[in-house]
Amino acid sequence: MNGPGKAPRGIAGFLAEQVAGLLFPPQCSGCGREVSDPGTVCGTCWSRLRFIDRPYCAVMGTPFAHDLGENFLSAEAIADPPPFQRVRAAVVHDGVPRRMVVGLKYHDQTNLAPWMARWMVRAGGELIADCDVIVPVPLHAFRFWARRFNQAAELARAVARQTDKPFEPEALLRVKRTRQQVGLATTERQRNVSGAFRVPQAEAIKISGRNILLIDDVYTTGATVKAATRALLRAHAASVDILTFSRVLPDM
Repeated sequence: MNGPGKAPRGIAGFLAEQVAGLLFPPQCSGCGREVSDPGTVCGTCWSRLRFIDRPYCAVMGTPFAHDLGENFLSAEAIADPPPFQRVRAAVVHDGVPRRMVVGLKYHDQTNLAPWMARWMVRAGGELIADCDVIVPVPLHAFRFWARRFNQAAELARAVARQTDKPFEPEALLRVKRTRQQVGLATTERQRNVSGAFRVPQAEAIKISGRNILLIDDVYTTGATVKAATRALLRAHAASVDILTFSRVLPDM
């Protein structure tokens, strides 16, 4: 049965899907074993996932070894308060999640986005409930042209569809062509993305006075989302929360 708003696939479309499933059976995103649905992981890989659950820092979402209270803050949140209100991530960025991010980002496996988004919705329920609009961290136009899609936008679109929240992919622009953040030290990452983002004047009405949920694939040092948050706040966003698929923990 077709979902609401979807055109009927027809017999030809159904047969094409069946043939594709026989020729290219879905594989586990972690190990490559055959699984029932695209984007899923097998039982063995599932058992190795490290979901980020409470207890964690109320602001930074950094997991604690012991429950220290609902509003207990990490040393990072106290010493260097971020411009955003809260950040949450679904899983620790290692093993299977890292391979899923690489597959989505560099190997055009956009079929992973809805499955990754489901984990994000689970992790960011309170942030999603509080937001007015979902905005992805944008790519610079040159990198978007080279890659043909923005992985953060694919995740944000899927989260918005699953939660029935407004999605505004053009509300934030990356106006500075930055270097890849991978391999850069924290201070280098901060300089690299400083002044990189801007809310276009024509899009400001979508941001002003709104609670924004900013979506990215991975949270590492936070330099990128902090720079993007500052641009949104300059455009008079009421607040900004961050939701990512995975997160590099400080001790990794």
